[in-house]
Amino acid sequence: MRTRVVLDTNVVVSALLSPKGVPARILDLFFNEMVQVCICDNIVAEYRDVLSRPELRIEAAKIELFLDNIKHTATMTTYVKSSVFLPDEDDRVFYDTAKGSGAILITGNTKHFPEEDFIMTPRAFIDMVKSADKEIL
Repeated sequence: MRTRVVLDTNVVVSALLSPKGVPARILDLFFNEMVQVCICDNIVAEYRDVLSRPELRIEAAKIELFLDNIKHTATMTTYVKSSVFLPDEDDRVFYDTAKGSGAILITGNTKHFPEEDFIMTPRAFIDMVKSADKEIL
């Protein structure tokens, strides 16, 4: 069974802006069916909203291609809103989706979340995958 992950928006933005960076490697794992990304409608809406910000200068065609791929390939889940304190309520959907689906939440902003084993940075996730399966990366 593939590892289930939820990608915080900052990971997706970084992946699309820096195709050779660590977050892009995580997207590669997803598109090569080596990890299973979990999403919900609210996450897709957040991706669309943030990726479309003019200051990011991400081409509309690239955004649509990513969103089409994620919607058709990721596992659609629902989330139940938790009562865990989060400094930014916009992060709740990522936390709750990961927690509810038994996924790893990958984020560049770990300080925005409680210290829990299922929350990790892109680098920590890649290191975990490397140590578990030398053939993947």
